[in-house]
Amino acid sequence: MGDYIRYAMKRLGQFVLVVFIGVNLAYVITHATPIDPVEQSISASTSFGNAAPEAIAEMRRSLEELYGLKGSWSEQYLAFWSRVIRGDFGPSMSAFPTPVSSLIARAMPWTIGLLVTSTIITWALGNYLGALAGYHQRSRALKAFGLAAMGLHPVPYYIVALVLLIVFGYVWPILPISGGAAMNMPQGWNWPYVASVLKHSALPALSLILIGLGSWFLGMRSLVSNIITDDHVVYAEIGGVDRRRILRSYVMRNALAPQLTGLAMSLGGIFNGAVITEKVFGYPGVGTLLVDAVYAGDYGLVLGVTTVSIVGVSLGVLIIDLIYPLIDPRVQVD
Repeated sequence: MGDYIRYAMKRLGQFVLVVFIGVNLAYVITHATPIDPVEQSISASTSFGNAAPEAIAEMRRSLEELYGLKGSWSEQYLAFWSRVIRGDFGPSMSAFPTPVSSLIARAMPWTIGLLVTSTIITWALGNYLGALAGYHQRSRALKAFGLAAMGLHPVPYYIVALVLLIVFGYVWPILPISGGAAMNMPQGWNWPYVASVLKHSALPALSLILIGLGSWFLGMRSLVSNIITDDHVVYAEIGGVDRRRILRSYVMRNALAPQLTGLAMSLGGIFNGAVITEKVFGYPGVGTLLVDAVYAGDYGLVLGVTTVSIVGVSLGVLIIDLIYPLIDPRVQVD
């Protein structure tokens, strides 16, 4: 138990270090842009009339306080970390005076619902089919699926998204091509609204599943192909153990351990697939929010979304690092 505690503390320290470095890089990059949110906000506010110099000066002081740009560089940096710890990224420049945290909180459930669900479905389906293909290597159907998976795997997300949009939105218009739910529909845990959300998420989820399925399938097939030559599997087959039991208990159980690490990385990095996919389908998630923020020059919102993404990726890796030794006793925790 003591070894595991030391292992967990070491991983926790690595998590804190990765988050600290990543957020610092995001801070430096966003603050290196030539956009001055204070001057841009003042220009937008005074574009339709002349304001007194005193009023403009007071507005500048207030905006510097709101955006965390008051004082020297070191004071701004310390103020930034103070806000990050509290989850406060200031107001959005493009949706002023709405706080950045409110915009992220509003978009986050859409991204989590879409990408976490599609990632888990892709992982489960890809690993199951890959295990079957690796164990039943003479199956023509699984060989054909493997060829299709290899063909789709290198295709970019946006290509598949655009093809699905054209096919199911225009050629055979059976699914909505934009939005998260039907307009003017009251939100709530009622079937009409839930059904509308599922229908609007079908195309974005399908594009992610089709692309991601290949990597899980090919990875699992390769792992199983190596495991079936191990002595314990060969002896089980010679001993007449049921083939389904061999596949489930002897093969898949050993092959799934490394795949869990990949699942954690995928869950932590869900924002990678969100950016393009959500924008193509006009899905109201974090990806669309980030793209709109970049176009608007809203570096506070960009920094907020980037910070949340960094924490999400690092947290996903930390969780799987802590769980992995409990799943696979072969992992050393010294």
